[in-house]
Amino acid sequence: MKLSHHILTSFVLLLCSIVNAQAQNKIVYRFQIQEEIGPSMSRLTETAIKEAEEMKADYILIDMNTYGGLVLDGDNIRTALLKTKIPTIVFVRNNAASAGALIAIACDSIYMTPGSTIGAASVVNGEGELMPEKYQSYMRKKMRATAEETGRNPLIAEGMTDENLVIDSIKEKGKIVTFSTKEAIKYGYCNGEVETPEDILPKLKGGNYTIVEHESSWVESFVLWLVNPAISGVFLLVIFGGIYFEFKAPGTFLPIAVSLVAAMFYFAPLYLEGLAANWEILLFATGIILILLEIFVIPGFGIAGISGIVLTVMGLTLALVRNIDFDFSFVPKGSVAMSFLMVSVAMALPLVLLIAFGQKIFNSSAFKKMGVEAEMKTSDGYSIRNNSLQNLIGSAGTAVTNLRPSGRIEISGEQYDSVADTGFISSGIEVKVIAVRSTYLVVSQK
Repeated sequence: MKLSHHILTSFVLLLCSIVNAQAQNKIVYRFQIQEEIGPSMSRLTETAIKEAEEMKADYILIDMNTYGGLVLDGDNIRTALLKTKIPTIVFVRNNAASAGALIAIACDSIYMTPGSTIGAASVVNGEGELMPEKYQSYMRKKMRATAEETGRNPLIAEGMTDENLVIDSIKEKGKIVTFSTKEAIKYGYCNGEVETPEDILPKLKGGNYTIVEHESSWVESFVLWLVNPAISGVFLLVIFGGIYFEFKAPGTFLPIAVSLVAAMFYFAPLYLEGLAANWEILLFATGIILILLEIFVIPGFGIAGISGIVLTVMGLTLALVRNIDFDFSFVPKGSVAMSFLMVSVAMALPLVLLIAFGQKIFNSSAFKKMGVEAEMKTSDGYSIRNNSLQNLIGSAGTAVTNLRPSGRIEISGEQYDSVADTGFISSGIEVKVIAVRSTYLVVSQK
């Protein structure tokens, strides 16, 4: 009898320990939405939900304080929250406005701090002005559908967008619904008033809970660092610097290669952040191709070169602006001008540096090592004409075409491909050969 009692007691204790262990393993996975709703927040939400599902979290908790942002990214976050099977909670620290309200309503539970607000979901442009009806209609239906899905009054959700809607004792015509914490509790848009996210945990069913914080990966941190305007400005300087150097000494190749690498680091984070679109990157790529054709294929400097510079500047400028394809409705006034100014300064600064220090740079031993200056021997397969170019150093000639910086000169009745060391020499001007690069001459004005 005592033995069976002992076995029964041990079994009960074992069950209790298992239950307690399970209770201690309850997880609330938390991530932050504390800034403008955009592509980065959309990616963060998708990553956080995936990690929460992989660790089999019991709840997902969003710590929110936002005035909203892009409607499409707000809708992406809303859809991801509705699809997950893990119960979702939002803690509104201060504001859940516009797209933030849409995201909050998509959560199963809403908790707010004293003095917080939720609502005001009308679609506005960068200046805070109401957008046309087609945008408002889209947002109204999204708000209504989301409230229906999470069991809240859909008419109130619609009233957060539609100023013409009338809701008895809640909203009059010409107003937009924005609830304080107590109003949100009264009308079913808040489950309770709390001071901190930790105050929500005792209200959850099932025992003890531990909050696990989402930690950004090094990739996310690196992307955010790259989109810093100061870093983007450095990449712009390198892009234009490489182009100028290649103009100055065609065939060096290293400067243009460095320029293309800088362009990759410039566009990649902007693309991930939803700023740079495919067609804007294509503008830039087309511009670079035209510039390269001007340098290596087309003599002189004309339509191809000018068009290339214009397309390059356009691509770099528009990549900094939050337009949607060719729709600039959501772009704040002055954004395009500021972006253009930033690109223009980055384009002008390398030119100024080249004018001031170019001669020293091109005559330096380090730069000469980048050029193709190997001795050309007949035994290595070089023709007598190529080998004889070295003998022309110091010779006088005349520019047959404009050198911008490439073109042709004539020496003793023979014409040669040449590049002006100053960047431009007019046709008919007397020149002097000062160096040889691969199969062309470098000349200066006499």
